[in-house]
Amino acid sequence: MKVTILGSGTSTGVPMVGCKCRVCTSDDPKDRRTRASLLIHHGGRTILVDTSTDLRRQALREGVERIDAVLFTHPHADHVNGIDDLRGFHFLHKEVVPCYASAETFRGLWTGFRYIFFETGGSGYTPLLSPRELSGPFELFGLTVVPIPLLHGKGTATGFRIGPIAYLTDCSAIPASSLPLLEGLDVLIMDGLRWTPHPFHFNIEGAIAAVEPIRPARVVLTHLTHEVLHSEQATLPPGFEFAYDGMAFDVM
Repeated sequence: MKVTILGSGTSTGVPMVGCKCRVCTSDDPKDRRTRASLLIHHGGRTILVDTSTDLRRQALREGVERIDAVLFTHPHADHVNGIDDLRGFHFLHKEVVPCYASAETFRGLWTGFRYIFFETGGSGYTPLLSPRELSGPFELFGLTVVPIPLLHGKGTATGFRIGPIAYLTDCSAIPASSLPLLEGLDVLIMDGLRWTPHPFHFNIEGAIAAVEPIRPARVVLTHLTHEVLHSEQATLPPGFEFAYDGMAFDVM
């Protein structure tokens, strides 16, 4: 299984529009971050986690030729507003692909993007995604996908465990009931927004503390703002690192 971080940035992306800070003007390509999303290749199939605002750019950069399923973490704009970019894959392959999300997330998606899921009123739009509401672990292309309930400020989000990896973006707390679902991980990709606190996201210090009872072999902090230089990962504890766009690794 190959895992690729398509986007490692927060909702504004980095550089942020109009900003001249040290990160937004950095020459390090790892400080240039598109909106957060993930790609998983397994057995000739491709699973996309979130349709970020930058999906078209990310897919072109990584040479993505098809999407076979989509997992949605929550309905915030930076994680779903690239959904229309799935049309290109549909034009090529003529497939309506399954997508998985909580009932709450689907309600948000249908408010703005109902045409992606349903042909209505003789519009002529062909649906691109077949909705499958999450109700527990499920099998997808020979992989077991385990939804992980998370808190995202006053709201909720869904993380996903797929084999020995887990992806927990956009979260400020991991409920105690979710911790057993995260035991024995090889890689945990996790929200670590910035150095300073935030009410809806783990900051870096909070993410490090939250990981303590989980004890994964490797932690990759993602959804990073322009407060974080990639080179500052040298200050992180052993086993922790910052994500960057295009970061890829293989897991068994």
